[in-house]
Amino acid sequence: MAKTKPSSKGRKGRRNGKAAGESSERPQPPAQELLEHATASLQTGDPTAALKSAMKAYKQLQTPEQSSAALPALTLLGEICVELGLVDEAREYFTLATEADPDGSIPESQGGGAEKFLWLAQLSEEGGMESIGWFEKGAEVLRRQIAELSGLPGEEAGAAAHEKRHKLASALCGIAEVFMTDLSFDDAEAEQQCERAVSEALLIGPDRPEVLQTVASVRISQTKKPEAREYLSKSIDIWKDLRPEDPDVPEFPARISLARLLMEVDMFEEASEVLDRLVAEDDSSVEAWYLCGWCYKLFADRELQGSAPVSEGTLPLLRRSKKCLVECLRLFNFVDYEDDRLKEHAEEILQELGTALAGQPDADEDEDEDEDWEDDESAGDDETMEDDD
Repeated sequence: MAKTKPSSKGRKGRRNGKAAGESSERPQPPAQELLEHATASLQTGDPTAALKSAMKAYKQLQTPEQSSAALPALTLLGEICVELGLVDEAREYFTLATEADPDGSIPESQGGGAEKFLWLAQLSEEGGMESIGWFEKGAEVLRRQIAELSGLPGEEAGAAAHEKRHKLASALCGIAEVFMTDLSFDDAEAEQQCERAVSEALLIGPDRPEVLQTVASVRISQTKKPEAREYLSKSIDIWKDLRPEDPDVPEFPARISLARLLMEVDMFEEASEVLDRLVAEDDSSVEAWYLCGWCYKLFADRELQGSAPVSEGTLPLLRRSKKCLVECLRLFNFVDYEDDRLKEHAEEILQELGTALAGQPDADEDEDEDEDWEDDESAGDDETMEDDD
């Protein structure tokens, strides 16, 4: 039998294949699926896509009372906004998360736990005691979780407790750093609170580079340089022979801070090794090149110790300093870096280097030195490739 034509009524009742009254929008995936997609996008370096998916999930889960159902979306949105540099928005999402889980008792699998408190401590506008309060809130949650996990058998519980201890040690280091910066050591109680925080951090994470580095910073503030050097040496020894991608190697900004501390206690050789490694990992860092140039200049000044302006031993240090600072200023102009004081200091050191290197043969030697330095880096790359094979 021949097919009948759809009636004119039927044709008017449908548009683009959709029945009358049917929404023109495609149905949204469920919230859980959207959150999984957002998490995956964030982990693969696409925070913009992650934000879109997480916002869609939040709209599905949001309620007028701000119930705990929206916690996974709120926490994730906060982390995505941090990645995108949207500090105010991140702070707002984490604050909403604290309203839904005020004591951090909701499991992390449901968006609860300590993370939101620790983020708010770092994102606090006021800093000072407000940051301390959030850090302590997060630390309280972590201590409770560690106590709960310690009573459970199995490797999984042990690994989870180990991770919580690391987070607790980091939170305690954060408390100590706030006392050293926002809350001055002029207050005797502030120093006592700082000492209490680093002492607990050392008990929890005695083998954590971050903890040892923080203790060293505290000792420098207390003008106890010999103790600071000991802690800095221990911190470096933990990771100096590890590959860059190893999780025990501190993050780039932490190693920048480490280099500054090493220079402050006159450990120029160790600082130069840290900085050479940093510029090899990221040759676009203006601050790394600046510190590298400054470090080599200080290293040379110490080696001279009032002798002739330039000696055979210090000449390579001065040339390396010049090379680093020239690269620093080149990058400064290229990326329109905003720290004018850094530029002024780099230019000042270069003027001093110009005087110190005046009359010194530098063309052939500099070329040879650069080739040796590049060869060393190439050799390291070749070794890495061989290791990968």
